[in-house]
Amino acid sequence: MSTTIGTPGTAEAVRLILLGSGELGREVALEAIRLGCEVLAVDRYDGAPAMQVAQRSAVIDMTDGDALRALLTAERERAHGRLLVVPEIEAIATDVLVELEAEGLHVIPTARAARLTMDREGIRRLAAEELGLPTSPYRFCTSAEEVTAAVAAVGVPCVVKPVMSSSGKGQSVVHALDGGPAAWDFAQAGTRADTGAVIVEGFVEFDYEITLLTVRHAGGTSFCAPIGHVQVDGDYRESWQPQPMSEAALAGARDIALKVTDALGGHGIFGVELFVRGDEVLFSEVSPRPHDTGMVTMATQTLSEFALHARAILGLPVQADEIPLLAPAGASAVILSAAAGAPRYDGLADALAVDPAVSVRLFGKPEAPKPRRLGVALATAGDVDAARALATAAAARIAVS
Repeated sequence: MSTTIGTPGTAEAVRLILLGSGELGREVALEAIRLGCEVLAVDRYDGAPAMQVAQRSAVIDMTDGDALRALLTAERERAHGRLLVVPEIEAIATDVLVELEAEGLHVIPTARAARLTMDREGIRRLAAEELGLPTSPYRFCTSAEEVTAAVAAVGVPCVVKPVMSSSGKGQSVVHALDGGPAAWDFAQAGTRADTGAVIVEGFVEFDYEITLLTVRHAGGTSFCAPIGHVQVDGDYRESWQPQPMSEAALAGARDIALKVTDALGGHGIFGVELFVRGDEVLFSEVSPRPHDTGMVTMATQTLSEFALHARAILGLPVQADEIPLLAPAGASAVILSAAAGAPRYDGLADALAVDPAVSVRLFGKPEAPKPRRLGVALATAGDVDAARALATAAAARIAVS
């Protein structure tokens, strides 16, 4: 792949089409723009975070195959330099990406990876049934009756999730054998697309869970230090790096991450989610894009997950097998909305006064239905506990109204 970068707005520009323009897409756009790219930010609503920093924007329903095809076809005809399609969310008509990739469109990391990972069924079957990776027990269901049977098979408590959703939407824990129908209804209300399917997943007794950011690039595969995190209703609230773990567990995590990312192929960063108990590691999920828990890397690493993603997809070097840390430990804590409407933020000065090692990122979301993630507080320190304490203290000082 050529690494020549033309000037934005000219025929030779390297153009990135971001399919999804939330806070993760915003940081990818910033890193790509710093490297001289022209970015078209796409989302279902106007004024999304990445649109506020990209040179161009477009509003479409990305699950509408005809609308997506029309946009990408027009951009391909317009482009003379490199054109890269960068999915940043799951809710995309990935069948269109597969078709257009066969016609020569460059999808990051690949259209197949986007299709397989857009729903939990595709990636779970790849990991467990094709690659033989250890996972929790699971069943896929397409009706309330099938959910009831699956709950009986995997046992309670268990988790029911839509096959396509994010940030914990539609996810619930079933504690009784007769709880299947209610979980089915809740999942259907929270799904990102009308798939009519859920996964019923048996509980795994684990010591902790991690995200292992894995970068596939022109020179091979590199790993970030493991990231620990806290989730509430399936949505991340805190993350920290590095998560302490045994050498055996870390080696097992890297082995699983390498196998699943090699199977998906392409270049870019992958957020591989894993359960760990002792030295044993189980695969959970993977996203072929930056991961929300990886926002901590904006404070902890020499290259954030977003900078790594931009470098990898542009064919630029990532010159380390292990991405170096800037401090012994770091943490992020989420700033959540408290009311609907355009948010206002107070207490930023107080938050930054917590410690010189604290920073804040506000995403600029135009609306804030509860409990939407509106920003993060970041901190570094000598150990994980100290970093978490600083980040949570800073986040708590920012009031959203």
